[in-house]
Amino acid sequence: MQDAREWTQPLGRWVKRHRNPVVVQALRSAAAATIAYVIALRLSPEAAPLTAPLTALLVVQVTLYSTLTTGIRRVNSVVAGVLVAIAFSLLVGLTWWSLALLIVASLAVGHLVRVDEFVPEVAISAMLVLGVTSVGDTAWARIVETLIGAVVGLGCNLLLAPPVWVDRAGDSIEGLARRVRQLMLRIGEEAAGRTPVEQAAARLHEARRLDHDIVEVDAALRQAEDSLRLNPRVREGLLYRVVLRTGLDTLEICTVVLRVIARTLTDLAKQREPEPLFPPETGAVVERLLSEISDAVVSFAVLVTTHVSVSAESAEARLTAELRQAAATRDKLGQLLLEEVQRDVRHWQLFGAVLTEADRIIDELDTEHRSRRLLEELDRCAREQRERMPRITRLRELSGGRVPSRLRRSRATGRRSP
Repeated sequence: MQDAREWTQPLGRWVKRHRNPVVVQALRSAAAATIAYVIALRLSPEAAPLTAPLTALLVVQVTLYSTLTTGIRRVNSVVAGVLVAIAFSLLVGLTWWSLALLIVASLAVGHLVRVDEFVPEVAISAMLVLGVTSVGDTAWARIVETLIGAVVGLGCNLLLAPPVWVDRAGDSIEGLARRVRQLMLRIGEEAAGRTPVEQAAARLHEARRLDHDIVEVDAALRQAEDSLRLNPRVREGLLYRVVLRTGLDTLEICTVVLRVIARTLTDLAKQREPEPLFPPETGAVVERLLSEISDAVVSFAVLVTTHVSVSAESAEARLTAELRQAAATRDKLGQLLLEEVQRDVRHWQLFGAVLTEADRIIDELDTEHRSRRLLEELDRCAREQRERMPRITRLRELSGGRVPSRLRRSRATGRRSP
């Protein structure tokens, strides 16, 4: 049995590596470009029709949704550039001043036809076509090659479903939660003893740098959301998007509150220096409270990124237990801080701020609070979809494509099924 496990481990790693979205995307892009080149060799008058594989390579984006939108805009940009080049060749030909006018006119046309990021492609296509002698043949060849590349790119995404980036977005969310946990643990350890002002300020800067991590996670989540749109491999794509997006929103709120806690402790360090931030017993409770809250943050991230129902139920039970324990520790800390304020009222505002911010994080992570948020977000998305596409929504409801209410209830805590 041990030999069998040792033999299957390399195979499992190989399968996992080759199922990686980056590897899958690279293989799909190479295949699409090659197919487009082979087809263009037969249909284009050019000897080396490289525009076709180039277009296919650019059209086959990481998601089917972006492929459709990108392909249409790219074809429009090339056709617009070719038409501008034909007009200039008939009127003025190629000179230094006509080239300048051509570029300006092409960029203006690109903005008029709304090709977005492909505005430079209009000018590039116009210059390439205008720079040859047989404008008519070259223009036709470039249009044909562009259409071939776009069609092949779209076909590859329709026949070979693009990878789903949900797992990578989930890993990013969990990574953010673990970084929040590490910082919260360090803040708690320092709060239990004497914290110099410089050290407290350094933790405040670390908390502020978490904003950059949130931007990176948001980019990964946007990619995952696009990969779920129009993807035949995915069912309940809306539910996936809402669960992950609301999960990231909650973690973002927690990072903001953690930054406020760091700011409060920095101010407290300035006022109490050279004394410790809290009395020894109170400091130990502060450390324990932040440790328990940090564990709950990670459990929350695991909950919203878990596929398997059994694991999700285990993560939910663990989160509930950790929040219950954190609430009890918070109550004990409140009593200790009240006794401290009765002895010395100078720092009551900062002591109260620590309790308030801890309450906010516990409330944000609460499963009931998350259930209400998820249901509200699902209703909002469904309402917007009905208003935007009433006929398609009606057809989906008639064909059973609507998310059942029992499924929504089972997912209200953030669980995702395969």
